[in-house]
Amino acid sequence: MQTISEHSPAQAPSRELDFENQTYRKVIWRILPVLLLCYMAAYLDRVNIGFAKLDMLNELQFSNTVYALGASMFFWGYFLFEVPSNLLLHRFGARFWIARIMLSWAVISMAVAYTVPLAGFFGIQSSSMFYVLRFLLGVCEAGFFPGVILYLNYWFPTHRQSRVMSGFLMAMPISLTLGGMLSGWLMNSMQGVHGLSGWQWMLIIEGLPSIIMAFIVIVCLADNIDKAKWLSAAEKALLKANLQTDNHGKATRLSEVFFNPKVWLLVLILLTFNTGFYGLAFWMPSIIKSSGITNSLHIGFLTAIPYAVATVVMLLNARHSNRTGERRLHAAIPAFIGGVGLIFSAFFADNLVLSVLFLSVAASGILSLMPIFWTLPGTLLSGVAAAAGIGMINAIGNLSGFTGAMITAVAENLTGNINNGTYVLALCLFVSGGLILAIPVSMLGRAPKAASTSVALETA
Repeated sequence: MQTISEHSPAQAPSRELDFENQTYRKVIWRILPVLLLCYMAAYLDRVNIGFAKLDMLNELQFSNTVYALGASMFFWGYFLFEVPSNLLLHRFGARFWIARIMLSWAVISMAVAYTVPLAGFFGIQSSSMFYVLRFLLGVCEAGFFPGVILYLNYWFPTHRQSRVMSGFLMAMPISLTLGGMLSGWLMNSMQGVHGLSGWQWMLIIEGLPSIIMAFIVIVCLADNIDKAKWLSAAEKALLKANLQTDNHGKATRLSEVFFNPKVWLLVLILLTFNTGFYGLAFWMPSIIKSSGITNSLHIGFLTAIPYAVATVVMLLNARHSNRTGERRLHAAIPAFIGGVGLIFSAFFADNLVLSVLFLSVAASGILSLMPIFWTLPGTLLSGVAAAAGIGMINAIGNLSGFTGAMITAVAENLTGNINNGTYVLALCLFVSGGLILAIPVSMLGRAPKAASTSVALETA
């Protein structure tokens, strides 16, 4: 019986596919752990203000309105400098720019701990200093998240992005899980050490990982495929050929970004579902506290539960989406589930067990749609258009940080119950799910080819 030799044409597609998968695994293990740790540090710095609120308001004599305005000022700085920051990253390289972002935001985040001394130094009210620092924090961090999304588009074609995005975005629930426990522990154990309050120590200590990661980024990341010394010539050729094929037909000019209705649809989707997310992230500690839990450490552990559950659900949803190739329902259904979870968490606010259960449902729904959503800009845009477009989508969409924080504050001021604001947040998620269902088929990406390009083997 005649056998097929090892190098026969019948086995060539299999060899090429194996080589391609090995190359992408190599890229993933080289860059994804670094980016994941960076985003964990970012989210630790971004949402620890929700824990600082538990003690900071009484100590600084801030009202809930002052806190909500200060928490949301971050997003105005973020909004104004997002697109310029992403364009600068595209021009000067991801390695330097991401490191700059992390170092500067760490310094400002730690400075929030010294709001009162800084206010005295500049001769302004402490509330005004709080607003200024939160605004500057947004300015410094602007461009990090869309910069990473853009950076991943430099390496991965659209059909490979959902699992990569879920691996990166896994940092969000992990940091919220560990951050809740760490923040609660620091606020309890560091209270009064060297004359500083627990919330001050929390802000200072949780800023240190970002400083460390800034230097790791400089050492470990490469700006693009050509500058990756750890890739062979064949591997570089394969990656670039796949990107060239994937980028065919995408918008490349700035004018194609700002007047593209599909881009604005993505903006609206992000604006609505992020309102639900930030409302949940900023106020979850307070929601749990309203159920009768007063110990900061216990609140920290309880807030960790919804995010721990969401981590698992997010990965399963992204994996199933990647395997089936379906995106619309894998994003829309989690949005609806997140809205239902928020409604029931508010309805059962007096029952701690049921409240945490439905907060877990809400967090799982909200976080599960994120990695699916962030594969969509790459189906439309490439090059400088991707830099500007992803920056614009994230910039405008993150104004939801203002709306999410203010909705719950206004609800508490008007009704005396913080949980009433969650009904509005749930409505935002329902709207987001409806908008996701309206996404045109042309935005859902192209299915991968059965076999990879032969460029790599030809170059080897």
